Amino acid sequence: MDYKKTGAEKSTITRDVIEIAEKTGNIYHSLSVISKRSKQINRELKDELVVKLEEFATNNEQLEEVFENTEQIAVSKYYEQLPKSHSIAFKELMEDEIFIKSRDVESSDSENKDA
Repeated sequence: MDYKKTGAEKSTITRDVIEIAEKTGNIYHSLSVISKRSKQINRELKDELVVKLEEFATNNEQLEEVFENTEQIAVSKYYEQLPKSHSIAFKELMEDEIFIKSRDVESSDSENKDA
Protein backbone atom coordinates (compact mmCIF):
# COMPACT_ATOMS: atom_id res chain seq x y z
CA MET A 1 0.00 0.00 0.00
CA ASP A 2 1.26 3.44 -0.82
CA TYR A 3 1.01 5.24 2.49
CA LYS A 4 2.11 8.55 1.00
CA LYS A 5 -1.17 8.80 -0.93
CA THR A 6 -3.46 8.12 2.05
CA GLY A 7 -4.10 11.80 2.67
CA ALA A 8 -3.43 11.39 6.39
CA GLU A 9 -2.26 14.40 8.36
CA LYS A 10 1.50 14.80 8.69
CA SER A 11 1.22 16.80 11.90
CA THR A 12 -0.85 16.58 15.04
CA ILE A 13 -4.33 18.10 14.91
CA THR A 14 -7.18 18.34 17.39
CA ARG A 15 -9.79 15.59 17.06
CA ASP A 16 -13.44 15.43 18.12
CA VAL A 17 -13.71 12.77 20.83
CA ILE A 18 -17.41 12.22 20.21
CA GLU A 19 -16.79 11.56 16.52
CA ILE A 20 -14.11 9.00 17.41
CA ALA A 21 -16.37 7.26 19.93
CA GLU A 22 -19.25 7.01 17.43
CA LYS A 23 -17.22 4.69 15.20
CA THR A 24 -17.23 1.83 17.73
CA GLY A 25 -19.62 3.03 20.41
CA ASN A 26 -16.81 3.45 22.94
CA ILE A 27 -13.87 5.88 22.95
CA TYR A 28 -11.54 3.31 24.53
CA HIS A 29 -12.41 0.68 21.95
CA SER A 30 -11.83 3.20 19.14
CA LEU A 31 -8.42 4.11 20.55
CA SER A 32 -7.57 0.44 20.92
CA VAL A 33 -8.45 -0.18 17.26
CA ILE A 34 -6.36 2.82 16.18
CA SER A 35 -3.45 1.60 18.30
CA LYS A 36 -3.53 -1.94 16.92
CA ARG A 37 -3.83 -0.76 13.32
CA SER A 38 -1.04 1.74 13.90
CA LYS A 39 1.24 -1.08 15.07
CA GLN A 40 0.38 -3.09 11.94
CA ILE A 41 1.16 -0.15 9.66
CA ASN A 42 4.39 0.57 11.53
CA ARG A 43 5.48 -3.06 11.20
CA GLU A 44 4.74 -3.02 7.43
CA LEU A 45 6.69 0.20 6.94
CA LYS A 46 9.63 -1.10 8.97
CA ASP A 47 9.78 -4.36 7.04
CA GLU A 48 9.61 -2.46 3.75
CA LEU A 49 12.38 -0.09 4.85
CA VAL A 50 14.64 -2.91 6.03
CA VAL A 51 14.29 -4.68 2.67
CA LYS A 52 15.18 -1.50 0.79
CA LEU A 53 18.14 -0.69 3.05
CA GLU A 54 19.54 -4.23 2.77
CA GLU A 55 20.51 -3.37 -0.79
CA PHE A 56 22.96 -0.82 0.57
CA ALA A 57 24.50 -3.06 3.23
CA THR A 58 28.20 -3.72 2.84
CA ASN A 59 29.76 -7.03 3.78
CA ASN A 60 33.25 -5.73 4.42
CA GLU A 61 34.17 -4.66 7.91
CA GLN A 62 35.94 -1.41 7.20
CA LEU A 63 34.99 0.82 10.07
CA GLU A 64 37.43 3.55 9.10
CA GLU A 65 35.64 4.40 5.86
CA VAL A 66 32.24 5.99 5.95
CA PHE A 67 30.31 5.91 2.71
CA GLU A 68 27.69 8.50 1.89
CA ASN A 69 25.22 6.85 -0.38
CA THR A 70 22.81 9.36 -1.89
CA GLU A 71 20.29 6.64 -2.82
CA GLN A 72 20.21 5.39 0.76
CA ILE A 73 19.71 8.94 2.02
CA ALA A 74 16.85 9.43 -0.46
CA VAL A 75 15.12 6.25 0.73
CA SER A 76 15.48 7.30 4.36
CA LYS A 77 14.10 10.79 3.65
CA TYR A 78 11.12 9.28 1.81
CA TYR A 79 10.15 7.25 4.89
CA GLU A 80 10.71 10.22 7.20
CA GLN A 81 8.25 12.30 5.15
CA LEU A 82 5.45 9.74 5.32
CA PRO A 83 2.52 10.45 7.66
CA LYS A 84 2.87 8.81 11.06
CA SER A 85 1.27 5.41 11.46
CA HIS A 86 -1.27 6.63 14.03
CA SER A 87 -2.45 9.33 11.61
CA ILE A 88 -2.96 6.77 8.86
CA ALA A 89 -4.81 4.43 11.25
CA PHE A 90 -7.04 7.27 12.45
CA LYS A 91 -7.92 8.25 8.89
CA GLU A 92 -8.71 4.62 8.03
CA LEU A 93 -11.02 4.35 11.06
CA MET A 94 -12.84 7.57 10.24
CA GLU A 95 -13.35 6.48 6.62
CA ASP A 96 -14.56 2.99 7.69
CA GLU A 97 -11.64 1.24 5.99
CA ILE A 98 -10.83 -0.86 9.07
CA PHE A 99 -12.64 -4.13 9.72
CA ILE A 100 -13.29 -4.37 13.45
CA LYS A 101 -13.70 -7.88 14.78
CA SER A 102 -15.57 -7.93 18.08
CA ARG A 103 -14.86 -10.63 20.65
CA ASP A 104 -18.30 -10.20 22.23
CA VAL A 105 -20.00 -11.42 19.06
CA GLU A 106 -17.76 -14.49 18.91
CA SER A 107 -18.43 -15.49 22.52
CA SER A 108 -22.20 -15.05 22.18
CA ASP A 109 -22.16 -17.12 18.96
CA SER A 110 -20.30 -19.96 20.67
CA GLU A 111 -22.73 -19.89 23.60
CA ASN A 112 -25.68 -20.20 21.21
CA LYS A 113 -24.09 -23.19 19.48
CA ASP A 114 -23.63 -25.00 22.79
CA ALA A 115 -27.30 -24.56 23.75
